[in-house]
Amino acid sequence: MTWFKRTGWRHLVAVVVAIFSLFPIVFVVSAALNPLGTLASTKLWPTGAGLDNFEHLFTDSRYPFAHWFVNSLVIALISAFASVFLSFSAAYSFSRMRFKGRRVGLMALLLVQMFPQFLAIVAIFILFTDITENWRYIGFDTTAGLLLLYMGTALGVNTWLMKGFLDTVPKELDESATVDGASHVQIFFRIILPLVAPILAVTAMLAFIGTMSEFLMANVFLRDAESKTLAVGLYGMVAGERNVNFGMFAAGTLLTAIPTVGVFLYLQKYIVNGLTAGAVKG
Repeated sequence: MTWFKRTGWRHLVAVVVAIFSLFPIVFVVSAALNPLGTLASTKLWPTGAGLDNFEHLFTDSRYPFAHWFVNSLVIALISAFASVFLSFSAAYSFSRMRFKGRRVGLMALLLVQMFPQFLAIVAIFILFTDITENWRYIGFDTTAGLLLLYMGTALGVNTWLMKGFLDTVPKELDESATVDGASHVQIFFRIILPLVAPILAVTAMLAFIGTMSEFLMANVFLRDAESKTLAVGLYGMVAGERNVNFGMFAAGTLLTAIPTVGVFLYLQKYIVNGLTAGAVKG
């Protein structure tokens, strides 16, 4: 009894939390392996489990899942790289340089993030309607157009996060490099960039995950079946036939998680350092 009062209850709480956290994952895996592929027939432990839903996901002509997967991966990778570069460039300027409007610019970036994206949906739709008529290569149903749209929201909280990390890097390093004859570009890429790798990794991971799961903008912007991303495509799969296509939907969600988990595992050594060090100074 004494052991339970001291430490035993903590183990009990940990077990309850683990079960609560793992239940949705187990349910989705069970639905993906369910040979009937319907929501009504899904059980926690499926009978006659198989990979039929995964096979149908790639062979059903109504749902070009392979195109969705490639589109999402390409868009997420390019968007994450561009977002990191733009945010880091802006953060470097705000952290290392003093210029008129610096404080106003920082506050503007922060205040813009207070407004949700859907407030701009109507304006974006009207804008890209005109763009599609004149430059269809960056209009609706195009990867380039969606990337251009995402670049408009690249700056923001990531700039603040990176600035906080850059403020912890001694400015004496910049001054020493300047004395040795290094240019601003050399200081930026050869000295500062390697030192801030943790925060770059964290920002890249957040940008990648955010783009992979983004639905609102992509749903308005992408209308052609083969140009859709995973979030939009999978939603359309169950929007009208949730019970019938639930097995395929569950299989698709498991495959969608693979790139995200892979990026997380690859960057995990930087995540703790990046998230904690970025909050030291602001």
